[in-house]
Amino acid sequence: MDRTGTPRPTPATRRNLATLAAGPFLGFALALVPLLGGCEIDGVRPGAEGLLSVIADVTPEEAAAWSIDPYDADKRYRGTLKLATYPFAGEPVYIKLFVDNIKDSDAGVRTAATRALGNHGGPEHVPLLVKSLQDEDKLVRAEGARALQRVHNPVAIPALINAIDEAKELEVDVRAEAADALGQYPDNRVVSELIKALADPSLAVNYATLGSLRTLTGQDFGLDRVAWRKWVDSTKDAFAARSAYVYPVFRRDRKFYEYLPMVPKPPNEPEGSSPVGMPPMDGR
Repeated sequence: MDRTGTPRPTPATRRNLATLAAGPFLGFALALVPLLGGCEIDGVRPGAEGLLSVIADVTPEEAAAWSIDPYDADKRYRGTLKLATYPFAGEPVYIKLFVDNIKDSDAGVRTAATRALGNHGGPEHVPLLVKSLQDEDKLVRAEGARALQRVHNPVAIPALINAIDEAKELEVDVRAEAADALGQYPDNRVVSELIKALADPSLAVNYATLGSLRTLTGQDFGLDRVAWRKWVDSTKDAFAARSAYVYPVFRRDRKFYEYLPMVPKPPNEPEGSSPVGMPPMDGR
């Protein structure tokens, strides 16, 4: 479903269904199409035309060509998003492509390029990711916050602090992801602002904020802001017992349609690790 509602069937959709009719799972596929019309599938841009466009994969060569298509933003989005998943996409030629696409006029392309730089970029790309965190599109901002969990550079701290302020950032997902990202920065400003954010009306933000405070301090006073402030005021080194920050990864169970032949499995990631560019613990 796209951002404005489920699209009406198009000739391309009907052609895709006709193609599926020749397949061995005709009955199930035809029963599945109406269900897919009302949902968004992970890794597929809202508005994909037909089930065939969902299950058809692209090669790295096709993804690279699509990612620079000057006439089709949807192809730029899909190509960039696909390239973001490849381990070889940290090569300079791909990094340059992601840097270019993060400035695209299309929000979907900016979202995909932000994810790509989060996966493959370095500390030098944090200023670009900060701009994503401040984008007018909420999906780009959320992706920017997630990307800043994976790439370390203290220049991100002011923008992340602004992003956990409900008066400045209305989207809960953005605030929660930004609160998580702050868990990698042993900075007194960060602890102070995280304590303030414990008052956020969203439980998701509370959980992420508390997790970062635990990581940074090794302490746990729950959501009691008064107790946190008393402890901070009474301790000489708030970070003496801190633990290593590990960024969260995407993992989920298969959805029913992902048991079909040719349908990609969930894009689950391996275990997370410390952000790129983060100093070792003994360097604090």
